[in-house]
This record gives sequence, C-alpha cells and structure tokens, in this order.
Amino acid sequence: MSSIEMIITSRERDLGGFSVRRILPYATHRMVGPFIFFDHMGPAYFEPESGIDVRPHPHINLATVTYLFDGKIHHRDSLGSDQLIEPGAINWMTSGKGIVHSERTPPEVRHAGGKLNGIQCWVALPEKYEEVDPSFKHHAADSLPEFDVNGVQMKILLGHAYGHASPVGVHSDFYYVDVHIPKGKTLLLPNDGRESAAYVVSGKVRAEENLVEGFSMIVLKNNESLILAVEEDSHVLLLGGSTVGKRYIYWNFVSSSEERIEEVKKQWAMGPGYSPRFGKIEGDDRDFIPLPPEVGQNPKGTIL
Repeated sequence: MSSIEMIITSRERDLGGFSVRRILPYATHRMVGPFIFFDHMGPAYFEPESGIDVRPHPHINLATVTYLFDGKIHHRDSLGSDQLIEPGAINWMTSGKGIVHSERTPPEVRHAGGKLNGIQCWVALPEKYEEVDPSFKHHAADSLPEFDVNGVQMKILLGHAYGHASPVGVHSDFYYVDVHIPKGKTLLLPNDGRESAAYVVSGKVRAEENLVEGFSMIVLKNNESLILAVEEDSHVLLLGGSTVGKRYIYWNFVSSSEERIEEVKKQWAMGPGYSPRFGKIEGDDRDFIPLPPEVGQNPKGTIL
C-alpha cells in the first residue's frame, strides 16, 4: 500500500519574463500542516534595468517567509522594516492583525541584471495567534543550524526536525528543512505524526515507484513514512507539521473567520492608511495593489 497521498506538479505562470510555479494551495489539497501557500519564484534571469516590483499589499492572520537560492529582494513594510533579503537567510513576517509590505528588486541589482530563484510560503497562524501584533524578524544564513545525516547535508530553516531546531520564533509545531542529497543516497522523511511533504527544487528522486523531478511536491499520507532514493544530485525542501484547522483564503487574506476576511476586504478597498490594520510603507507609499474585483486572483494581482 502506498505511503503517498499525491504528487503535485507545479502550475507555471509567466509574469512578464518572470516565472512563478504554484504548488499550494492545490484544488484537492489545500495545506500541508500549517503551510497554505507555496510558490517557487524563478529560476529567472533579469536583463539590466529590469526586475520585480510587487507593490504594497496586505496580509492578515498568517506568517510569510521568503527563502532565496539566488538573487536579492528588497523588503519594506508598514512597521518600518527595511531589509535586503539574500540567499540562505530567513525573513519571518508575522502579519497577525494586519500588515502591508512590498518586495522589489534592489536598485543595484536592477541596474546590473541578475538571477532570482527562491521560495515564498505562507504559514497559517493558530487561532489564538491570528490577531497578534504584526512583526518582522530577519535571521542571517549563518544563524541557521546545518548538519549531516548519513551523507545528506541539511539546514533547519523553521521549526524542528531530525533532532535540530531553528532559532526563528514561530507560533506552532512544524518544520521546514533545506536538503542537498548526493546521487545514490537515500533519505527517510520525518514520520512523527505530523503532516509531511517533500518539494523537489532540482534533480531526480524516486518515491516508491514514482520518479519525481524538479518543481514537484510529494505529499505523504498521515503517519506514513517514505524513503527518497536519489537518482542524481538533488535539492529538496522538506515541510510539514501539525494541522491548525480549517482556513479560508481570499487573495492575500488567510483566516479561520470568513467574517474577518469580509471585514478586511472592505478596509483594504480604501487602500493603505485608512485602517489601523493596514498602515503605509515609509518610502514606498505612492502606489499599491488594489483589492481584486473578484475571487480567483493570486497574491500578485494576476488571475489564478
């Protein structure tokens, strides 16, 4: 009997020379543990004088994390945070009752051109933490524990797994691990009662009888174990955790309460600065992403 619930192949979208590959939410599998959104940005190469410009936009009741393999992103938010996101670092933004942020290519990178490749996730907050005050924390790459398991190099990004824990303060029981697996090695995925999945960033792994290549996620059945057999050098992200219950999602808003989502939709329709939930971003307040006119749009304002 198979331990695999499903294998999700990413859905690619071209955002004008920039590819985003959506994994979660999936039509028949919305979440893995508290992970409710999982996008692979790139790999992309920007010509000189081009880049990304994700205008100010809101979030509630979730935490966001951007993890880059290549490139740089300039993060600013309504708390006053002004942070350059670089490869290997974790930037954990708790939206709580509400936050506004923007993500843009830094001027020096825009001028010269360059690569961008990484993952953006949303982690749903437990109900008792949904309406906490927003916050932003930066953790440099060298602050995250790295270790070896039978010749497999691992780095704990968030939570705890394989006997190691990340220094990033989180609100629930989950894990997010960056793994580099040499050809010929095997890896046992965590099977400690938490929901579990493996995302293949690059390479080829065999999961039971399935050969799984880059940009695909293997989702395990609850309480099942799985051994990945690696057929070529592979880069894999492991993620999972305890469930936090049902969540509603509309555009950039995730919540356990439909009524709260309806409330914040009305507030954001007025733009930043019109509600205590959604302040303006100092130095980046001349434009913003408006509330979409209908359900069915992704967090960057394009149709799903």
